[in-house]
Amino acid sequence: MKNSVRHDFYEGCRTRAMMLALEEDRYTGDITTQATIDPQQEGSAVMKAKEDGVLGGVDVAAMVFAACDPTLRVLQHRKDGDVLRSGDMILEVEGKLAPLLIGERTALNFMQRMSGIATKTRSYVDTISHTGVKILDTRKTAPGLRYFDKEAVRIGGGVNHRFGLFDMILIKDNHIDASGGIAAAIRRAQIYREQQNLDVNIETEVRSMEELSKALVCLPDIILLDNFTPELLKEAVDYVRRVSSTILLEASGNIGMHNVLAVAETGVDYISIGELTHSVKSLDLSLKIALA
Repeated sequence: MKNSVRHDFYEGCRTRAMMLALEEDRYTGDITTQATIDPQQEGSAVMKAKEDGVLGGVDVAAMVFAACDPTLRVLQHRKDGDVLRSGDMILEVEGKLAPLLIGERTALNFMQRMSGIATKTRSYVDTISHTGVKILDTRKTAPGLRYFDKEAVRIGGGVNHRFGLFDMILIKDNHIDASGGIAAAIRRAQIYREQQNLDVNIETEVRSMEELSKALVCLPDIILLDNFTPELLKEAVDYVRRVSSTILLEASGNIGMHNVLAVAETGVDYISIGELTHSVKSLDLSLKIALA
């Protein structure tokens, strides 16, 4: 897939998800706002942080408000990636109150989730910053929100793994077992990549040192060391480096703040952490209106 086509696809995912979020909230209309607010009444609203964290989703909030009413004016006081303290002003929205109120919850939902992911990611990145190891996300995202979840990881300083099933050949345990073994799976993948003229990496999971030795013979681009202890990871890294200086190594499985530093110090290139997006704690933000 060419980069321009891929960019259009990603942007399409972003726009469709944002519009779906608005549609599922308002459906036939915001009957509370329709019942209580003069459609011509104007005012403003201020969004503030209610706890410390890393900000994510400011541009998404601006998209939400623009979709509700393109005449709404969003004034950003903080940008994505900024460190927030409780009470910090993030943005102001000015214009007609009715569309502002319609977009309020959707904008907050996106920003709170994205800020929570960015905050969690930053904590991991900061913990291992001296090692040079990169923190990766996974496909364990909320269905329909993958673009936003992965954008939030980037905002927090992490690196995106594959977006979906189409942009990397990633051989997992079920592929290995169904193919009759790891060597057979890798060789089939290499043949398929050549036949289809695909510009993608081939990564394979390994579950033991035995599988690692078999995978190395086939020279995949990346090897995922799954559920290895830090001690076994160090042994695996040393073994691979004696064979190849180009194969990249990723650690995954049962990795959290309690052991991420020990994992990073084994010499792997990447650490993928599902917790970044599958167990999100949203950052508490608020939006309060003021009359014109």
